[in-house]
Amino acid sequence: MRKLVLFLHASLDGFVEGPNGEMDIGWVSYDADLEKHAKEILSSADTVIWGRGTYQMMHSYWPSVPSNPSASQHERNHAEWIEKTAKIVFSTTLEKVEWNNSRLVKEDVEEEINTLKQQPGKDMVILGSPRFAHHLMQLDLIDEYKITVSPVLIGEGLPLFQGLKEKINLKLIENKTFDSGAIGLVYQTVR
Repeated sequence: MRKLVLFLHASLDGFVEGPNGEMDIGWVSYDADLEKHAKEILSSADTVIWGRGTYQMMHSYWPSVPSNPSASQHERNHAEWIEKTAKIVFSTTLEKVEWNNSRLVKEDVEEEINTLKQQPGKDMVILGSPRFAHHLMQLDLIDEYKITVSPVLIGEGLPLFQGLKEKINLKLIENKTFDSGAIGLVYQTVR
């Protein structure tokens, strides 16, 4: 059975977006170590799960990376990976998605995720989309939480966890410390 994995960067004080909605720009301790870590995580997935906002943000950036002469090799590699990876967008307001290998789901989130888990393939990764991730947490659909915690306090913004009505038990299955002082945590949902 495929797993649904949440992969997010967070500040030490537990925020995944800054006070103006910025996602990890400028405050994540992103370096070669975290690039390698992200590549390892994404290598175990063949499907990306997004909400509307993250899909639109990613679609406005990543398809242009291969033709951008100032893009790093890491960015080019990620752009290539994301182009060929299945992308499932959950939105009640979008009418269509136009990116290669993208599919729009407008209703029945829980049923769709459970159906996807039963299909053959690698894991599915929620890459960003913290608001949609909150909804999936409330439905207890996330099987693993892969969180990198940067050594920074940003004071306010969107919390990593929000709106949970019931306890979700987790088991720590991996932790890494990076040279930047960031920590990579992997928790498995205990059911």
